[in-house]
Amino acid sequence: MPLTILRRCALMLPSLLVLWTGERVRAQETAPEPVVIYQGATLVDGTGAAPRPGMAVVTKGQVIALVAPVAQVPADLARAATVVDAAGLYVLPGLIDTHVHLATVPNRKAEEALLRRAVFSGVTAERDMAGDTRALADLSRSALLGEIPAPDVYYAALMAGPSFFKDPRTAASARGATPGQVPWMQAITPATDLKVAVALARGTGASAIKIYANLPAALVAAITAEAHAQGFRVWAHAMVFPATPAEEIEAGVDVLSHACLLAYQALPEKPTQYHDRAPVESARIANPDPLMAELFNAMRRHGTVLDATVRVYAEGDKRWAGKSNPPGSYCPAELAARITRQAHDAGVPVSAGTDGETPAGDGFPALHEELELLVRDAGFTPLAAIQAGTQMGARALDLEARMGTVAAGKLANLVFVSKDPTLDIANLRSVVYTVKRGRRYNRTDYTPIRPDEAGDVD
Repeated sequence: MPLTILRRCALMLPSLLVLWTGERVRAQETAPEPVVIYQGATLVDGTGAAPRPGMAVVTKGQVIALVAPVAQVPADLARAATVVDAAGLYVLPGLIDTHVHLATVPNRKAEEALLRRAVFSGVTAERDMAGDTRALADLSRSALLGEIPAPDVYYAALMAGPSFFKDPRTAASARGATPGQVPWMQAITPATDLKVAVALARGTGASAIKIYANLPAALVAAITAEAHAQGFRVWAHAMVFPATPAEEIEAGVDVLSHACLLAYQALPEKPTQYHDRAPVESARIANPDPLMAELFNAMRRHGTVLDATVRVYAEGDKRWAGKSNPPGSYCPAELAARITRQAHDAGVPVSAGTDGETPAGDGFPALHEELELLVRDAGFTPLAAIQAGTQMGARALDLEARMGTVAAGKLANLVFVSKDPTLDIANLRSVVYTVKRGRRYNRTDYTPIRPDEAGDVD
């Protein structure tokens, strides 16, 4: 071939590639979205309403297009759709875990394994409560695009007082840099330019700031005000040391984590540093407690969500059984459940967060245990526990308009189970398939976590 022709071909190649790529993108954009009718299931919609048998849930692409009795599905819609017989099954919103830590010490293989187990177990969204956002951003993208089987991942950028960053976990999450001096883990002082600090946190792709520890009430209030001014949510430990639960609620913090940390409000002397927190004695907290009642009334008025994490205290009881305090569990599970019950009875929105994982060999993630503890120990009905694991999880994420209940216009995030979870919350383990953003994950296709994937799960 003459040299001039080769040169012309070389010059034309970039243009041809651009045209080809453009045509592919246009074809993807104009391709009809698949319509699927899940027909005949009993609907438990996540609002706390009674189950409705004989329902159809119609999905179009990633979104729920219609929720109606089977007989009310338009015939023309049914002719154009894939119909899935869900008779005998129960359909619920996808579950939401509002407290995980995927990347405190980043390990992509282990993270993907945990996320795979979660989505095949009915979990369609997780709220990560501080880690290395460099790793979390990539995980979040992969989950969103369906590149890996995973719930959607929403994560926080951490803020704390300078003294907190002696914690070795912060060094692991900021590896290659200095903890306290990176956008996802910032040390805050009265001299900090909070407008810049919040903007830096937003730039990590995080959904919120997590206020962790060792900050006074004035700084908690200032961080919260600036975050809200920039359209950013604020999540926090329920005691920030020295900022108290009451001060955080008054500051407008959106979600408080860990039920037992609320107990410090009722103690006459309160620790001033996270690493110096003292054990909470159950006998000092009345049942019900009048000081806690005031706190819960304030949470209800402000719309503050409680991310209770009852399971983490149950695990603490196991870990420290027979050992003195300190060291030991700073709060017994009995008290955590009692506080959670009082909060729920007072009308505080309670979400289901775990702050831990079941062993790698377990077929289900910790969220199922958290929901079971809410029923068994905290006095929730199964319907209320389901609401905590769905609608209230969406509220904690400020995504209630997009997920958390089964309704037209919301994401097609669903879990189908074979046994009635309103009779026994443990029936949520009878997963047949999960639908996340319209994509179905059959439980029979689940590959358990392999030893080489386990990482630090165990």
